[in-house]
Amino acid sequence: MDITDVKVFPVEEEKLKAYATITFDNCFIVRDLKVISGNKGFFIAMPSKKRKDGTFRDVAHPLNSETRKLIEEAVLRVYEQEAEVVIPEPAGPDVDSEPEPARNPDVNLAEDPAEESPAEESVDTLEESTPSTAEAGATEPVEDTEPEQLPTDNPTIEPTDDPEKAFSYEE
Repeated sequence: MDITDVKVFPVEEEKLKAYATITFDNCFIVRDLKVISGNKGFFIAMPSKKRKDGTFRDVAHPLNSETRKLIEEAVLRVYEQEAEVVIPEPAGPDVDSEPEPARNPDVNLAEDPAEESPAEESVDTLEESTPSTAEAGATEPVEDTEPEQLPTDNPTIEPTDDPEKAFSYEE
């Protein structure tokens, strides 16, 4: 039987470092394995169930030490990779270099105006091609005019100042 997939879910507890799920031959899955920090380093605890007397009993476990070693190596390898991604080790301050600011990839940080984004160029082009009011020949302000009253299609609805009749309809 081959281990075809290992997933590790880190947790922040004193001894328990992660939960793991392993898949055998893409057809059998075992959940709730535990990555535990012991006195001699990390080890893998098999999924277990608490019994009525308070003791724990493994739900699933390897039958020989070779299989146990194979499972431990696979889970610990993925745990170490996951731990590097989740909790990166600080490299310490570097005196010669400044920290690089966080960068949004959607924002154009071009310093040369010739390297502007197409969206910025289109705004400039639009502003240049749109004539101003003075250029268009409109030298006098436009007078405010009353909107025309539109004829109503339903002659039974009459405007009223009486609030009780404001929303009533005559038939």
